[in-house]
Amino acid sequence: MMVEATRLLVTLTATAAGFIVGSRIGDESAIVGATIGAGLGYVLGGAFGRLVRRALDAAPGVIVPKVSGPQLFAGAFGIGLGVIVGLVAGFPIIYFMPPEVGWPLASLVVLLIAAFAGTVFAARADELLASFGLGARKPLATHRLGSDPESFLVDSSAAIDGRILDLARSGLARGRYWVPAFVVDELQAIADSGDQSRRRRGRRGLDVLESLRDVVGIELAILEEHVPEFPEVDAKLLAIAERSEATLVTTDHNLAAAAGVRGIGVLNPHLVADSLRPQAGAGDIIEVVVEKVGSEPGQGVGYLDDGTMVVIERAGQSVGKTVEVRVSNAVRTQMGRMLFGRLAA
Repeated sequence: MMVEATRLLVTLTATAAGFIVGSRIGDESAIVGATIGAGLGYVLGGAFGRLVRRALDAAPGVIVPKVSGPQLFAGAFGIGLGVIVGLVAGFPIIYFMPPEVGWPLASLVVLLIAAFAGTVFAARADELLASFGLGARKPLATHRLGSDPESFLVDSSAAIDGRILDLARSGLARGRYWVPAFVVDELQAIADSGDQSRRRRGRRGLDVLESLRDVVGIELAILEEHVPEFPEVDAKLLAIAERSEATLVTTDHNLAAAAGVRGIGVLNPHLVADSLRPQAGAGDIIEVVVEKVGSEPGQGVGYLDDGTMVVIERAGQSVGKTVEVRVSNAVRTQMGRMLFGRLAA
């Protein structure tokens, strides 16, 4: 369609131009000039039309390799804007040139500007929608991972921890993120648990993945890697990470240690955040939900959002309640930091 439309407009322009040039020589020359112009316009218009079509076909692949709903919306907006700009640009052509040449040439200008504006706007759909305060949702596609050393492999502990989202938003860990399907299944099972604490953690993990795919500069996809030779989730993750050379994102100390022994790169958001933020220390007051009874009489145990365990004196009767705790001591272990405190009131 683009080739035929372009050829028609070029042919009309060339025919009119040949007629005008020939008429200045003589009446018979006008017919000859129009005929020559039509022939040249047909040949050159077809070649030019094919060139335009190839340029339009190649443009999305060069700028953005995928087509989505937001891109279609942005493309339509670009075409409308291109028509307006084309009309403004074509008006002087119609005004200053003879009508026989001006109208076809102006129509060609409008067609080309609208086509290229639609293509470019579709390719930059994310930025365009963001400028209007809208979010372009990226599809959560499924893929199989080959050798990809620039990618991140996310496990359930990192999703539940949630700080990988902060690292991605800050630009410290941008790139391709792969979440194995069995990890999503694991998070779903946790979210459906009868235990309130586990249910909350599972839903947090799923929400983090949902938010992660909307971060600019992040490509998130479900990974179709079943690894049937290994029944355990951790063994599957290690096998995939080792085969793909991807960086394993986890807060599980034992899994991170096993990956390190195998020479697999590990990103532990817990350790990164732990080294960058001010630590709660003796005398600080924090709020925490008492989730269970501790190992000692009268103790209660709760967890901060980052998974830090808080052991609270005289909180054994406050299970399920949010309490204020005055931190008395902080201990660093191989599993991370532990806080000890007592009820502030």
